[in-house]
Amino acid sequence: MFNFDEIIDRRHSDSGKWNVYDADVLPLWVADTDFKSPDVIMDAIKQRVDHGVFGYPTHSNTLAQTTADWVEKRHGWKINPEQVQLLTGVISGFNLVAQAFAGQGKVLVQIPSYPPFLHVAENTGTQMITHSLVPGVDQYEMDFDSFEAAASQASIFLLCNPQNPTGRVFTRAELERMAEICLRHHVLICSDEIHSDLVYGGQKHIPIASLSPEVAARTITLIAPSKTFNVAGLKTAMAILPSKDMIKPLSAAAKGLVGSPNLLGQTAAEAAYRHGEAWLAELLVYLEANRDFMVDFIHRNLPGINCFSPQGTYLAWLDCRALNLPGTPYQFFLDKARVALNKGDDFGENGIGFVRINFACPRATLLEALQRMFDVLSREGYLHSK
Repeated sequence: MFNFDEIIDRRHSDSGKWNVYDADVLPLWVADTDFKSPDVIMDAIKQRVDHGVFGYPTHSNTLAQTTADWVEKRHGWKINPEQVQLLTGVISGFNLVAQAFAGQGKVLVQIPSYPPFLHVAENTGTQMITHSLVPGVDQYEMDFDSFEAAASQASIFLLCNPQNPTGRVFTRAELERMAEICLRHHVLICSDEIHSDLVYGGQKHIPIASLSPEVAARTITLIAPSKTFNVAGLKTAMAILPSKDMIKPLSAAAKGLVGSPNLLGQTAAEAAYRHGEAWLAELLVYLEANRDFMVDFIHRNLPGINCFSPQGTYLAWLDCRALNLPGTPYQFFLDKARVALNKGDDFGENGIGFVRINFACPRATLLEALQRMFDVLSREGYLHSK
C-alpha cells in the first residue's frame, strides 16, 4: 500500500506550485501532484547518483524499447522503438512540431485549452485558429461542423487527449471522426497524450495514431511520465513519430535551441515504465476517489458552481459564472479564500468565468480548499439553494 494521504512540505523544495503565493494560500493550480514519486523511481535515481559521474548522456535505446512496451501494455498500441524520439518536454515537443511542419499554414487548437497551446502560433511564426468544445448534458462535446470548418483552413491540429482542462477522454467514434476530417483536409495531427495513463473507471484511452495505418502516418504523438509519476522537473518526454522521414525536420527545428533530455530524467522514465504499474494502479484509485469527493462536495455545497466529473487527468473545470462574482473567480478565491486556482481566461475566450482546480493532493488538502471556498461564498452571500 502507498500512502497518498501523507502531507509533504513542498515550500522548501523549489516548487513552482507552492512558492508563488504567500504561505497562507493553498495552491491547487499547477498540474503536478503533491505525492512522492514511487520508490522504484527514487531507488533508480539514487543508484545512478551513486555512480558519481554525470557527463553528457546518449539517447537511451533501452528507454525507447521500454516506452514501446508501456504503450502496448497500457493502451494496446504496438509501435517500433525506432519511432520513439526523446525530448525535453511535451511543450517543447508541440512547438517543435509546429516549427518543423506547419510551414506558412495555420495551427488548429480546441478551446478551452492548455494555455501553452495558445502560444504555439506566435512562438513559431504561424497563425492560430480555434474550435470550441461545447458543454453537453454531463461532459464537453465535439461540434464537428465547427471542427471541420476550422480544420479545412489548418495545416496542423493540436489535439489534447485526455483533454486539459475539461477532463474529457474522447471516444473511439469521436477520434475516428476527427481523424477522418484531418485526413480529408491533409492536416497533420499532433496529439498531446501526456495524461493518457490517468483515466478513470468506465473510460479507455485510445491513442489516435492507433486507429489505422493511414491515421498513424499523419500523427505525431507526445507522451511523458511526468504527470503520472510526478517527475516533471526531470524534463524527459517522448515523441512517437510515424516514420524516420519526420526525424530529420524535427531535429533540425531543435538544433542549437533545445538540448538533450535530462540524464536523471531518462533514469526516472525507465524505472517508471518498467516498474511503476503497481503504484499507478493505487494512484488511480486514490485520484478517482478524490474526484468523486470533490464533485459531490461541489454539487451538494456549492450550487453556484457547475462541474462535470472529469473522465481523465487530475484537473477539473469549474464554471463559476452563475455566482456573478465581482472580478474573476480566480481573484475572488485567491483574495477571499486564500485558494490558488488557474485563471479560466488563460485557457481561451470561452474560459471567462471559469477556474481550473487540481485535485491531485492528499484528501485533507482538497477538503480544506473546498471548505475555504464554501466558507467565503457563504459568508459573502453568494450561495443560493438550487
